[in-house]
Formats: sequence, C-alpha cells, structure tokens
Amino acid sequence: MLENRKHPVALPFLFLSEMWERFGFYLILGIFQLYLTDTARGGWGMDRATAADIFGTFIAFVYLTPFLGGLIADRKLGYSKSIIIGGILMGIGYIGLAVHNLTVFYLSLALICIGNGFFKPNISTLLGNVYNDDKYRSRKDIGYNIFYMGINIGALICNFFAAFLRNSIGWGAAFIAAGIGMFLGVIIFAIGLKHYKHADVRKPEQEGDMPLSRIFSVVFLPAIIVGVGAWFIPGNVFGSDSTDAFIFACIPVLFFFVSLLVKANANDRKPISALLAIFAVSIVFWAVFKQNGTALTTWAQYYTDREIPAAIEQPAKSLYLVETVQNKPDSVTAYDSEFRVIRDAAGKPEKVWGKVPYFQNLSPDQMPAEGSSISLFNTELFQSINPFFVLTLTPLLVAFFALLRKRNREPSTPSKIAWGLLISAISTLTMVGAVYVCSNGAIKASPWWLIGCYGIITVGELFLSPMGLSLVSKLSPARITSLMMGGWFLATSIGNKLSGILATLWDNYDNKANYFLVNFLLLGSAAAVIFLMLRWLNRIFKAYVK
Repeated sequence: MLENRKHPVALPFLFLSEMWERFGFYLILGIFQLYLTDTARGGWGMDRATAADIFGTFIAFVYLTPFLGGLIADRKLGYSKSIIIGGILMGIGYIGLAVHNLTVFYLSLALICIGNGFFKPNISTLLGNVYNDDKYRSRKDIGYNIFYMGINIGALICNFFAAFLRNSIGWGAAFIAAGIGMFLGVIIFAIGLKHYKHADVRKPEQEGDMPLSRIFSVVFLPAIIVGVGAWFIPGNVFGSDSTDAFIFACIPVLFFFVSLLVKANANDRKPISALLAIFAVSIVFWAVFKQNGTALTTWAQYYTDREIPAAIEQPAKSLYLVETVQNKPDSVTAYDSEFRVIRDAAGKPEKVWGKVPYFQNLSPDQMPAEGSSISLFNTELFQSINPFFVLTLTPLLVAFFALLRKRNREPSTPSKIAWGLLISAISTLTMVGAVYVCSNGAIKASPWWLIGCYGIITVGELFLSPMGLSLVSKLSPARITSLMMGGWFLATSIGNKLSGILATLWDNYDNKANYFLVNFLLLGSAAAVIFLMLRWLNRIFKAYVK
C-alpha cells in the first residue's frame, strides 16, 4: 500500500507541525496592532504610526533570521534539530508576551524572531527533500500547496481563539494559547522524526564555499555594527530609528547573496541569478500583502461595519467573539485626533474630534443612544478571511493546474509567480472602490469589500507564495538549498518592513483611495518587470528542473 502513496508519509507530520506553529504565529499577528494600541484593557496605548513601525520591524526580523537559521542548519545542526530548537524558542517567546513588562515584551519578540529563523526555512527545506525521491518529485508543487493549507488552517482557527480568550480572560491568555500551539507543533514533529530522518542531510562545505566562521565575520558582524550605528544616527534617514537600523543592517546580507552569484561556477550561476530576480520582485508582494495586520486592520476596525445582526448576536456573545462599544462622547482614545475626513461648506477637509472612533462614521439610524452600547465582531476575526480562502481555493487551484497539466498547458512556476503579482495588484483596486463607495470614510463600508479584497489577493498569494518555496527547492544548487531558502525569507523580511513603512503613512493620506492606488502601482510595476523577464526565467527553469 505504501508503494502506491501519492505523497511521502512524512507530509502529514510536517503539515501538522507547521499548522500548529502558524496557529501561534498568526494569533500574535492578528492581535498585535490591537494590543499595542489598546488603552482600555491592558494594552500598551501606543499611537497607530508607532504600532505600525513596531509591527513592520517585528515581522521583518521574523523573516530575516531564516537566513542565519538556514545557514547553520545546512552546515552544522541539520534540519530536524534546528526545527525543534526554533519551535521551543518561539513557544517561550509567545508565552513571554503575556507578561506586561516592556523589557520582557522586547525579549519575547527577540526569541520569536530567532526561533522562527531556525524553524521556518528548515521545515520548508525538509519538505522539499522528502519529495526528491523519483516517485514523488513530479508532485512537489502539489505537496507545497497541501503544506500551505496546513499553514492556513492554523491561521484560520487562531483568531477565534484570540477573540474568545482576550474577551473572556485578557490579552495574556491569548498569548499563552499561542505558546501552547507552538509546543504542540514541536511534539508532533518529534513523533514523526523517523519519517524524514533520511532527508535530514547536512551539506558540508565544498571548495569555493565561504566558511561559516567567515560568513559571521564578513556578513553578520558588519550587519550588527552597521545596524546599531544606524539606530543612533542623529535624526532619521528612512523615518524611524528601527527602519534605519534594519535597512542598513540588510546591506551586508544583500552583498553576501550578490557575492554568491559572482563567485558561483558556470553551472550554478544561472539558477542563482533567476532566484535572486524572483526574490527582488517578491519583495513588493510582501510589502502590500502584510498590510493585513496594519492598514487593513485599521480599515476593519474603524471603517468597516462590524455590527452583529440581531439574529446571531446572542450566540456570538456566548462564544465571546463580540466586543462591546459604548457611546460615550467623553471617551477619547489615541485615534480621536484622526479618523476620517469630512468637508466644510467650502469643501475644505476638517477633522472629527472627541468621540469614540467607531461611532464617527456610523449612520444616524444605527447610532445608539448616549450611554448605551452596540455589539461588534472582534476586529481580528477579519484576519481569518484570507486563510479561509486559502483552504477553499487551494483544492480548486490544484485541480485547475492538474487539468492544465494533462493537456500540457500548465504554466511554469515562474509564470505562476508573475500571474500572482498581477492578480494581487487587482486586489488593491477593490479597496479603491470601497473608499469611493463609502465616501472616503464618511459612512461605514460593507464588510464585503474587505472580503472581496482578501479573496482576490489570496488567489495571487496561492500563485506566488507556495510556488516561491517550490522554486527555491527546485532551482537551488544542492549544497546551498537551505541558504537560498533563507534568501527567499530575506526578501519576505524586506517586504514586511516596507509594509510597516507604508502603513505608517496611512494617516498622511486624506483620501484613502490614493493610499491603495500607491499599492496598486507598486504591485503593477513588479508584475510588469517579471513578465518582461519571463522568457529568460522559463529558459533557465526548463534547463535546470528535471
């Protein structure tokens, strides 16, 4: 029976390990900005720009550390040991966020970043390795799609846990749940070790490879020195100390990847150059996509109609998926200085001050009497829309590509990535439409606009993200596969930081449609670039992928 398996027996163990790891991670992301800006229930009470900057820096470092984790796994630790170490560090970090102390908060974020560096690139590489057997090789793309579904099951269910726990107990309980999820993932991975032991093969240094000690001395040490120095530059070059530090710290790492290309032999140079080109355009995708935790969370929180229909109000309340907002004109929060733009008789924009933000663009017929309250769906529940679409659309997409494959018309992996960028660009136009329909925030927008935006960008994501992982596994020279996987996550890291930078500009746009149009131009330009490179990329892909 095992001989007739379509996928390796290791797949369900890796699937479930990743599912629980992503449960914890996306639970944190779903409530991160809400926790940082909360002033009523024990959050940090930060302004929106500061929260967006911290959010962007955090998710940037989360995806920067895989460069180091992949390298150490390749040369020293191996994949399984790295994954277990990373999972334990992340679990401790998640639970540490439950301690309301600023020093513990930042130390916990650091543990999460370091742990993800060991976990994320190596479980993806291990998955690719178990598909290198001849009888499974042709199904690697499908394997990554199934693996990606595991990620999104965790991302789907975690927000309901977050809403229930923070409503019924508090923020700390939600963070502890994230840690428990991570430890479950580690336990499942350990149970399945025997099924991927054969794929956990370290790749020793070969002639021409830079020794690990030298990489630390010429890459990481300069990155740390330059990053720390940039933090203390008087003033800011890129808007904040954290942004300066991150961008300047990336320069030695980027130089290292360029040096890999320059020093590669003739056989390795073409696939490395193709991967670096894909990495470059993917940065723009992540810069827009990761605004789901910042700009789109703000849109969901204050611009979207979240009031619960009477028919389901009581069941939702009993599940603790509801937050209550009271109409008290003297309830001033950090957001009251800017929420929406209205115009006076002369057409000049003016601000609305001194009211609870959610009520500032509520239609008069929905406005509760002063002192009474209304029930709203928790904002983080909107973060489950994207993983819901991933789960429902992935089987359809897999079937669609299988049909094309039978007819010898399936697009190449680079072509799928190009179409993913174009489809993602279209998603931002949905939000432009939402802004116009709700008169730039003068009235609440229907939640269907946000659902539509997430639906379209999810299709783009499915064309791009799992295909990127698959492409790295297929094209990378064998001895640096995990290192190049770290390069993919480095590109993701830079994009994530850019997402935070873009989100800090939200309050600078009186017309929010222009904010989303900027995102459209970024994605549209990236799509144009990759379509121009497509013939060259496909030529390399056909030559090196058997």
